[in-house]
Amino acid sequence: MKEELFYQKLEEIFLTQDITLTEIQKKRFYDYANLLIQWNEKMNLTAITKMEEIILKHFLDSVTILPWIPENSYIIDIGTGAGFPGIPIQIMQSNHMVLLDSLNKRITFLKEVIQKLGLEGINAVHGRAEEKGQEQRNRETFDIAVSRAVAPLNILVEYGLPFVRVQGKFLCMKGSNTETEVKEAQNAIWQLGGRIKEIKEFTIGKEQLSRSVIVIEKIKETPMIYPRKAGKPSKEPII
Repeated sequence: MKEELFYQKLEEIFLTQDITLTEIQKKRFYDYANLLIQWNEKMNLTAITKMEEIILKHFLDSVTILPWIPENSYIIDIGTGAGFPGIPIQIMQSNHMVLLDSLNKRITFLKEVIQKLGLEGINAVHGRAEEKGQEQRNRETFDIAVSRAVAPLNILVEYGLPFVRVQGKFLCMKGSNTETEVKEAQNAIWQLGGRIKEIKEFTIGKEQLSRSVIVIEKIKETPMIYPRKAGKPSKEPII
């Protein structure tokens, strides 16, 4: 897609959520989309390859959590994959961001995106959440953890809450119909030191795609036994 047409589509789609963009932001999204498509030819980053769908389902979707993120927050994006939601958030506002992913090839891609887009205050780190969450330099140091489409909530909270400082937040991005997931995760959230502060359901784009954000507030320290060893949270979720 030509640059001018991309900008037009980007503006149209973002305006459906009343979000306006600067020229620098538009250029960064354009470069990001092109890098995503180029790299996707040699490794599996996304099943979404049409420009308009990338804008809607990756870029716009990622920035819907900005209302819960004060500027200059210290953020970790857990299981970031191709950089969602972390990189679009960083394009939109200044934060201190860590992108965490367990696949080194994706980290190589993310480092190129960061360098090509000229993003500052953001770093891509290779590792598993279960291991990084036990490291002293990471544990309970982040203002906000974010995660999109990584795991069911009762598993996801064990990945995310150990990183979050007391009074910080874990923003879990989900589709619709989260009622069962939330119910099954209540005990895990409590065991890990959190409580659900808010569940916001909304739609995005003209297509009215259903989305929700589960906002979990950290109210006490996570017991040191969590997160458990790699693979354990997914095999034996906290009941």
